[in-house]
Amino acid sequence: MPGSREARVPESGPRAVVLDIEGTTGSLSHVRDVLFPYARERLAPWLAAHRGTAPWRQVLDAVAAHTGEVQDEASALALLEQWADADAKAAPLKTLQGLIWAGGYAAGELHGHVYPDVPPALECWRTQGTGRFIYSSGSVAAQRDWFGHTAHGDLRPLLDGYFDLTTAGPKADADSYRAIAAELAHAPADLLFVSDVGAELDAAAEAGWRTVAVRRPEDDREAVPGHKAVASLTPLISRPGPGSSAAPFDTPTQEDPSDE
Repeated sequence: MPGSREARVPESGPRAVVLDIEGTTGSLSHVRDVLFPYARERLAPWLAAHRGTAPWRQVLDAVAAHTGEVQDEASALALLEQWADADAKAAPLKTLQGLIWAGGYAAGELHGHVYPDVPPALECWRTQGTGRFIYSSGSVAAQRDWFGHTAHGDLRPLLDGYFDLTTAGPKADADSYRAIAAELAHAPADLLFVSDVGAELDAAAEAGWRTVAVRRPEDDREAVPGHKAVASLTPLISRPGPGSSAAPFDTPTQEDPSDE
């Protein structure tokens, strides 16, 4: 299968780039050490404070749909806390986390971490006419808040759209990437998915996408097998020169960490 991935990569650049967040465009530790604990300790207070409102009902209905059983607030909370403690990719949890984080962003208590190479890469792709999208397990609302509140300013104008578990499906499922390709109206071979998770990259490759793995310099996890690897987004953007096609794939597996 790795050989077939290489064979599918044409010399021209992708029509659109779809980026993961955690460990790819933003810090893995920021999500695990800041955002998740922030939401976890506010699950119960949020449900109590919003009892009877439309967002409260939305969360309880989502838990019921996910489990196939009617849930009251107490049983829904127990499940949400269980999913949070297990870091489960459950859509109802992701919805509620996004609602809680929205309050934190609005209060100035939270920000979205974005690596320094991300804004110039997005700007370069925009200049070239390449589509720029995010695909994360976090809700679309949470993704917008993340990129809207960064140390580099509001990056949402540099993005064309967002996909999550409810709009595309599980990230380790090839059908999710087929659904995104259909939504973007591009052939899979014209799309590039960039992530730090092997199962996600494998699923995208199975759906016919181009793939690139990211391993940030501070990330001590093992390399992702079967996918070209970079240490930042910098090698993926074109650096046009005289007579250069600027294809972004003939890159070594590591780069100078000073680009960070």
